Amino acid sequence: FAILLCFSSLSHLFLTLSNAETASIVHHQLLALSEKGDLLDDLEFDVEIDAAIANPCLRCTYIALKAWKKAMYSDTHNFTGNWVSPDLCSYHGVFCTATPDDPSVNVVANIDINDIDIVGYLPVELGILADIALLHIKSNRLCSIIPQNISHLKLLHELDACNNRFVGLFPDVALRLLSLKHLDLRFNDFEGALLSALFDKELDAIFLNDNRFSSQMLDNFGNSKASVVVIDNNKIYGCLSNSIGKMTTTLNEFVLIKKLFSFR
Repeated sequence: FAILLCFSSLSHLFLTLSNAETASIVHHQLLALSEKGDLLDDLEFDVEIDAAIANPCLRCTYIALKAWKKAMYSDTHNFTGNWVSPDLCSYHGVFCTATPDDPSVNVVANIDINDIDIVGYLPVELGILADIALLHIKSNRLCSIIPQNISHLKLLHELDACNNRFVGLFPDVALRLLSLKHLDLRFNDFEGALLSALFDKELDAIFLNDNRFSSQMLDNFGNSKASVVVIDNNKIYGCLSNSIGKMTTTLNEFVLIKKLFSFR
């Protein structure tokens, strides 16, 4: 495998969002979290359900997307303008597929709002997107935290939250996503220490660069099965353990900050 030791000149690509606007969005998300907590059994009663949605899976998705649209404070390009009808599979950025058990039943398997410049936050209702495998929300202005409720997304394979305004400690909820293989948290404002469980989880791609993590390099780093690990432009320090030798058959690319490391 190749190890690339480098400095990145990339900076956050966020468009201007004032501190007051950011604080307001964070306040609204935290207020919603305090009111709803974890998923509620009667959550569907918070949203008017269109009678035309007979598919129970799509009814749940309808609830989640309605709540998400409400949590969007700006959609400059009106990308989600058609997120109103009962035909969820026609929504921009929403992709459906047939279930393996019944080809006549569609579910939402992929949501892609990459590069849309949406301002808002992630509501707790996203935790009921039970069939989703790909969640791509790169290059928006989504603020505050990644809610714990997304741990309910048992089929989620890829989470790309790159280039947003997420904050807080490392989102441990990502490590409870049973099917997750691709984790991209680049260009956000996460801080604090890395978690050892990150390198024990069977991820194929780990992108954490350009955050505010401040952490010692963990001894179990070599347990990772990832083919690419990028953690540059954080305050990662200490020794790079010999355990990295266990990654020779899987690791293709490793990017980190040179000056803060020594090898042992």
